[in-house]
Amino acid sequence: MGQRIAVLDYGMGNLRSVSKAIEHVAPDAEVRVTDDHGWIEAADRVVFPGQGAARDCMAAIGQHHLNQAIREAVQSKPFLGICMGLQVLVEFSEENEGTGLLGVIPGRVVRFAEDMPGDSGLPLKIPHMGWSRVEQVRAHPLWEGIEDGSRFYFVHSYYVVPEDDSLVAGVTEYGIRFASVLARDNLFAVQFHPEKSADDGLRLLKNFVGWNP
Repeated sequence: MGQRIAVLDYGMGNLRSVSKAIEHVAPDAEVRVTDDHGWIEAADRVVFPGQGAARDCMAAIGQHHLNQAIREAVQSKPFLGICMGLQVLVEFSEENEGTGLLGVIPGRVVRFAEDMPGDSGLPLKIPHMGWSRVEQVRAHPLWEGIEDGSRFYFVHSYYVVPEDDSLVAGVTEYGIRFASVLARDNLFAVQFHPEKSADDGLRLLKNFVGWNP
């Protein structure tokens, strides 16, 4: 029997495209978009996608009663956070005049400055949207087969600032140099969207499916 992969369903995020991308790289796995606690607990690995505003995201997680399920999964099995699924793992976001988050990782989420100059001298657009390079600042099994500096697809106005720099596994330049990937033990979380990032995004998902931390 193939492994079970839970894609957390709290009503926000590109859940269908994430689950389809995982099914593509793991055809023998049972991939389920779910908020069922029993199924999440029994799953072999968990994917936590997300998009939207921090406050809405936290409210939806609460409405689906997933706070504890997320914390337990982060502690116990391979766990992949995507976009807001990265941001809500830290403690606090500046968004919506300040929003408390899950606090799994010490750190905060801050907004890009409005007046960051780009290469042309004109201010960079916020949100940061499109393809950007990810520099692999430390080795990790999920980087296997992906060249350092490969481009991934981003859509965000906020970025994470972890308290512990040793958790940073990837950085990206957009006006500033920010942490775009955090990794710790069985947790790997990315600001970009691997399901929208062509071959390198699919390779990262495939690496996650085969990862045994």
